[in-house]
Amino acid sequence: MLLNVLKPRSLPSLYTKNTSYAIRGNILSADGFTLASTTKLYKAVVNTRFIDPQKKELFIELFSIYSGMKANEIRKKLSKRKGVVVLSYNIEEKNAQYLKKLAYELRRYKVFMSRENPRTGIKTMQGLSIIQSGESREYPYKELLTPVIGYTHKIENDGYTKIKGIKGLEKRFEAELEARQDELSQGKRDVNGYIILNKNSFTKQQIDGLNIKLNIKASLQIRMERMLDSMKEELEAKEVMIAIMDTKTAKVVSLASSNRYLPKDIKKEDYPSLNSGMVEYSFEPGSVIKTVTFALLLDKQLINPYDLVNGYNGRFKIGRKIITDEHEFDWLSAENVIVHSSNIGIAQLAQKMSGMEFHEGLKKFGFSKLSTPDIIYEKKGSIPSATRLNNEIYKATCSYGYGMHTNLMQLIRAYSVFNNGGKSVTPQIVDSFINELGQEIKIPKHEQIQVINPSTAQRVKQILIKTVNKGTGVKTITEGLEVGGKTGTAHKVEDGRYVNRYNTAFLGFVNDETTKYTMGVVVVEPEKSQFAAQTSVPVFKKAIDIMVENGYLKPNIIK
Repeated sequence: MLLNVLKPRSLPSLYTKNTSYAIRGNILSADGFTLASTTKLYKAVVNTRFIDPQKKELFIELFSIYSGMKANEIRKKLSKRKGVVVLSYNIEEKNAQYLKKLAYELRRYKVFMSRENPRTGIKTMQGLSIIQSGESREYPYKELLTPVIGYTHKIENDGYTKIKGIKGLEKRFEAELEARQDELSQGKRDVNGYIILNKNSFTKQQIDGLNIKLNIKASLQIRMERMLDSMKEELEAKEVMIAIMDTKTAKVVSLASSNRYLPKDIKKEDYPSLNSGMVEYSFEPGSVIKTVTFALLLDKQLINPYDLVNGYNGRFKIGRKIITDEHEFDWLSAENVIVHSSNIGIAQLAQKMSGMEFHEGLKKFGFSKLSTPDIIYEKKGSIPSATRLNNEIYKATCSYGYGMHTNLMQLIRAYSVFNNGGKSVTPQIVDSFINELGQEIKIPKHEQIQVINPSTAQRVKQILIKTVNKGTGVKTITEGLEVGGKTGTAHKVEDGRYVNRYNTAFLGFVNDETTKYTMGVVVVEPEKSQFAAQTSVPVFKKAIDIMVENGYLKPNIIK
């Protein structure tokens, strides 16, 4: 942008300055694809009074060639008014560079005339000015990784259009992404008004915003999203979500939803999809919490896996509440309470804990706390108070995932405990920042928290593997891989009452000889079936197959 700094008393300045606005940083996938970038926009301005009438058509033809605008459109704009005319507001950066060269050549070939100020008698000349007018945020892969990436809004500031993050990573890392320092060059000008760069001139370097590099590869994310789209249709669900985390490193390798949108073209029907359901959708998790309840009891040595529990043939009364099981059991072992997902069994076992022990145990597993620092607007959910959990009914219902609220990422963090020697890890979506020199600034790893004893975690892990091999997760069995997990189904609550609609979930892990992944699937209101074994489990299995095909997992017979 060219600005002439005029001294008082109308004498033309010998000095001028050029400014160039720095731009917002990019968001990059782990495999190097640009998921969000910023394009500079320019406007072309000319003063018709300074165009030589004999060379007006030459100007029109040359500007048409360099800008891509039709000659008749340019001619029409020039004829509408005398004086300053904006020929275009949305010139992309590449064309702007060509037009800047054209502006220089037009002056050299005297397409523009100098004019005398009638009051001062001083002659001046104004040519074609190409001025940076704003920014445009681009999403080359359209709806990929939405709503995690989020979107931006435009903000007008002194005639310049800037970009601000509104949701997702765009909002969470606004401070890192935003431009840091605009370029400024200042010094003496030549006869055409251009700055003379020498030892007496001053230049301040442009510093753009930091680029953000994710742990998620576009290649895997694309396949996961396509699979979720297909499963949403097949299961007739409102939404299907999946989260996959490398348990050792805490790197989230995929975070996907079937409900996405185009960040550049958000429509009214997209509004429900703007939230990152993985952290912003809070729900009663159902039976996936039984594993956590069991682990707390086992860790406190309040139960033994081989303790026998009365199944009461599928119907049991605690206080005024009737608890039922889908399948009728007579007697079953404590570990088979998890394998066969018995509400009656876990409700009785949970009574061995005090309300305080249960409450503090759930908190230690991460419930009612933020799951990851990388996504904004997380709904932390809730757990019953210690006082409430002293009540046998609340203790019973909470033991199988009712009366509390959580989100998918909290469940991922909780289940990482069973695949990581009793330690929970904090899911990390962002790997590093990259500065203007191309240097990577790694984000420090979060401390792992010892939640239960390693021996407890190992025993629960074996029970989850047994649940896959002999219980509700049999459809996830994959030869050559270590797979464990737990199903969960829960009624939805509307206006304080349970309704005849369900959410289903499957939380677990899949490991080969060198790599461990914690995985979770949530299906929101599937019409096809209310059972997780027929909804969330098939999604989990398809995700495993995709990971094998993409080289994330290498099956081998694990002994």
